[in-house]
Amino acid sequence: MDTSRHEELRLKQVQRNAERDAALQAKNSAHASRRKKIYWTSGIVLTLVLLIAGIAFAMPGRLDSFAKCLSEKDAVMYGAIEWCSYTQDQAGMFGKSFKFITYEDHTNGPNIKKTPTWQINGQMYENVQSLERLSALTGCPL
Repeated sequence: MDTSRHEELRLKQVQRNAERDAALQAKNSAHASRRKKIYWTSGIVLTLVLLIAGIAFAMPGRLDSFAKCLSEKDAVMYGAIEWCSYTQDQAGMFGKSFKFITYEDHTNGPNIKKTPTWQINGQMYENVQSLERLSALTGCPL
C-alpha cells in the first residue's frame, strides 16, 4: 500500500473519530440538559410540597379553642398513647388540636384502671368520650 493511500485511510479514520466524538458530545449535552431540567423541576416540586406542608402545619386545628377550653377547665386526659388504640382514637378526635389537651400518662394518674380516662371537676370518666359529652361536662363550646 502506498503512502498516499495510507494517509487517505488515516484521514478518513480521523474524520470518523471526530464525527463519533461530536455525536457523543451532542448526546452527552442532551443528557446533561435533561438532567438539569429534571433537577430544576424536582426542586420546584419539592419547594411547593414544603410550602404547602408548612402552610398546613401553621394553620390552626378546627378544635383548637375547644381543646384550650378543656385545659383551662382543668380537664385531664389520662391514657397510654403509645400502645392503647382507644387512647389513640380519643386523641385522633382532636386532630392537630390534641396538642392543647392536658394529657398525662395513665401511670401518673390517680388510680387509673382504663384508658383513656378523663378527670373533669374531680370526677373520673372512663373510656373514649364524645366531643359533645366533653362539652357538656365542662361547658366548653364546640
